[in-house]
Amino acid sequence: MAVAAMAGGVDSLSDRAAKMKEALLKSQTITENVVSILGSFDSRLSVLETAMRPTQIRTHAIRKAHENIDKTLKAAEVLLAEFDVSRQAEAQILRGPHEDLESYLEAIEQLRKNIRFFSSNKSFKSGDAVLTNANNLLAKAISKLEDEFKQLLASYSKPVEPDRLFECLPESMRPSAGSPANHGDPNGLGPHSHNHSEQQNSNAEAASFKPLVLIPPRTVPLLHDLAVHMVQAGHQQQLLKTYRDTRSSVLEESLRKLGVERLSKEDVQKMQWEVLEAKIGNWIHFMRIAVKVLFAGERRLCDQIFDGFDSLRDQCFAESTGNNVSMLLSFGEAITKSKRSPEKLFVLLDMYEIMRELHSEIESVFGGKVCAEIRESTFGLTKRLAQTAQETFGDFEEAVEKDATKTAVLDGTVHPLTSYVINYVKFLFDYQSTLNQLFQEFETGGETVSQLATVTMRIMQALQTNLDGKSRQYKDQALTHLFLMNNIHYMVRSVRRSEAKDLLGDDWVQRHRRVVQQHANQYKRTGWGKILQCLSAQGLTSSGGSSSAPVFCRFKVFNTQFEELHQKQSQWTVPDTELRESLRLAVAEVLLPAYRSFVKRFGPLVESGKNPQKYIKYSAEDLERMLGEFFEGKTLNEPRR
Repeated sequence: MAVAAMAGGVDSLSDRAAKMKEALLKSQTITENVVSILGSFDSRLSVLETAMRPTQIRTHAIRKAHENIDKTLKAAEVLLAEFDVSRQAEAQILRGPHEDLESYLEAIEQLRKNIRFFSSNKSFKSGDAVLTNANNLLAKAISKLEDEFKQLLASYSKPVEPDRLFECLPESMRPSAGSPANHGDPNGLGPHSHNHSEQQNSNAEAASFKPLVLIPPRTVPLLHDLAVHMVQAGHQQQLLKTYRDTRSSVLEESLRKLGVERLSKEDVQKMQWEVLEAKIGNWIHFMRIAVKVLFAGERRLCDQIFDGFDSLRDQCFAESTGNNVSMLLSFGEAITKSKRSPEKLFVLLDMYEIMRELHSEIESVFGGKVCAEIRESTFGLTKRLAQTAQETFGDFEEAVEKDATKTAVLDGTVHPLTSYVINYVKFLFDYQSTLNQLFQEFETGGETVSQLATVTMRIMQALQTNLDGKSRQYKDQALTHLFLMNNIHYMVRSVRRSEAKDLLGDDWVQRHRRVVQQHANQYKRTGWGKILQCLSAQGLTSSGGSSSAPVFCRFKVFNTQFEELHQKQSQWTVPDTELRESLRLAVAEVLLPAYRSFVKRFGPLVESGKNPQKYIKYSAEDLERMLGEFFEGKTLNEPRR
């Protein structure tokens, strides 16, 4: 059965194979027929393509011709449009910029575009002629722009009145028209005084200044646009000259209206001190106003008009302000070159202060390489002011030590030199931070506080040396010591009540208080030693008879000497109340007990004789009362209290 099954399967496969062979033969026949048909089509299409080729060539040529015609028409349209715009721009330019400046500027820009267009289209037959005409027209247009820039700048550039400058100051710095200091001062700035405050200066640095508007804001963009076109046309030098000539003269007139003047060393040397001091005070205000208001406003104007042209911007600003800065600085330079004197030290410090205060503004406003010379001139003045102030310090110290004034202080009171020097030193301490800065200008080592202390000590020592010399003018040794006591006490008291105490230290104060006490003791010894000898019992006896004569003589000599002392020393002066009372008390403490003891011992002997009141003229109470009249500085004709 298995074999039969296998035989059946083989027969079935044979049948299938036969059928497949038959099908393949039919498919091959069909394929050959299709190939034959397609070959026939290809032959016919080849014939057709050959027939159509001339037509295709003509059609392509026509299409290309149309494209060229379109391109030519478009090019002609562009060219005609450029001509049309050029005619419009020319018409606008010929009308000038006065009627419509913005349209005029647009016309120039359009003309530049035309020039670029024809420059890049050289194939146009009349291109050279068109370019020549356009460039000539542009040159005329720029020339008119220069005139317009000059006219526009000049018409809006007016000198700034002082009141407008003052309005830009912080409220605390504005001059008060009704203040007494303004009499005779048209600017109302008032003369300089020594009411100096470093706090005021720090406030000045922190205070807010209103920006000064030099040209109306609506005009500035027009000037900027004009400047842009002039720069693009290569007219920077003409632009620079126009701006410099116009703005420089306006700034100069603004400063002159404020009160600024160019002064030489000779001009300064001829001035009375009060006039010069007032001018220095005004100059300090002028510097602050000029740098923080006027020149700062000019810098902003330059930045706006020449925005985008840094080099030209800085050059215009430097050349418009340079001479005006020089005029301002000329006064400071004249001061540094003029003859030095002690009273100039404080105004020199004030001038140095304002230059230090303005240092950062000067670096900012006069920034850039082109303004380097201006910066150097201002910083150079700062250095010279510091140098002159330091030299004046040295002059003052030497002048104090060598002062040879013959001003006689007959009553032994505080000498004018002493009060002058002490006030001078007090004023120095109003300038502590300024002095510290000044010392740093020249010192490379050491603390500035100790430098100021050293300078102050040297001045005080110079004063003492001079006072020692002046004290030798007195023939009365008691008055010599009273004079030195008064003056050194004045120095000590003034130091104790001022900032000088912190600088000189307690050691200095205590050391000089001991000197005061030494002179007080020396006064008592030299002034009262002789009269106290009269009250000594040595060589006297209280018994009667001829041996009592020396007692009477002693009383008589005492009366005469005391009356002389009273007459003389009541004209002497101890101006300090506390010192005066302590000195009287010191005298009373040695005189009155001695007198009471002498009277108690020898008084009965005198009382038993003739005219005792002739010898015992005064009670101890009388002497005490009369001592109360000592050191009052009375004149001879003043009645006794």
